[in-house]
Amino acid sequence: MTGAVEVVRAGALTTVQDEGRAGLAHLGVGRAGALDAPAAALANRLAGNPVTAAVLETTATGCAVRPDRAVRVVVGGAPCRVTVDGRPVAWGAPVHVPAGAVLDVGTAVHGLRSYLAFAGGVAPEPVLGSRSADLLSGLGPAPLRDGDVLPLGPPPPSGAPPVDAVPWPGAPAVLVLPVHLGPRHTWFTPAALRTLTTAAYRVSAQSNRIGLRTEGPALERSRTGELPSEGMVLGAVQVPPDGCPVVFLNDHPTTGGYPVVGVVPEPALAGAAQAAAGTVVRFVHAGR
Repeated sequence: MTGAVEVVRAGALTTVQDEGRAGLAHLGVGRAGALDAPAAALANRLAGNPVTAAVLETTATGCAVRPDRAVRVVVGGAPCRVTVDGRPVAWGAPVHVPAGAVLDVGTAVHGLRSYLAFAGGVAPEPVLGSRSADLLSGLGPAPLRDGDVLPLGPPPPSGAPPVDAVPWPGAPAVLVLPVHLGPRHTWFTPAALRTLTTAAYRVSAQSNRIGLRTEGPALERSRTGELPSEGMVLGAVQVPPDGCPVVFLNDHPTTGGYPVVGVVPEPALAGAAQAAAGTVVRFVHAGR
């Protein structure tokens, strides 16, 4: 171990995430990984890391940490106030944090999830090839608690400093999700399919890393009964008995029995990671 970081304040939910466990669904293992993958990758690049390095993903209220060695850190994703020992420092750009200083990542001003990339990455033991926490299966490191200590990886090789500032995408005021209909859209009435792509929904406060739940007009079924459990993919739009669509995110189950009316392409899901409760959601036909 070349250093460590202590969790001073864990916040509402802070987890270790990397690119996840792709390709293991046939074993019943979900993907996990950073919900806002582009934000995590950009934070890593600015910290001088490969995009595969593990980061901390915070939710809403941020977190505070204390490294035991001097380290370069980038806080990206949802904009927030960032301080080192109470002194304001940059968000979205590399910051030098001295050994023993407290880096405090504040409440998200816009969006929901911020990312902390440490030069060298955080380095708990990988599980099935990934350091990501999966909240549904319990694989990977547990959500962080006050007092936890995480190892840091070796600092990147010295050389040209990373780019010190780049544009960051903002959190969506309206979350527009393209959707490909199927595989079970025939389980819904034509009126329900029109409602899906014309009505305004809102992000439910019950949303989490498993799925973005919505509130709004219920989608009416054209047939009753339930499906035998079948495979579920990232971005699947499942419709439970209340009729309100649920968009499956990274910690989703690998099987499910409620009908899937459509699938949101993976590149569109980064916006879902930053959509706070109450955000307006509109589904549109993909490709239009």
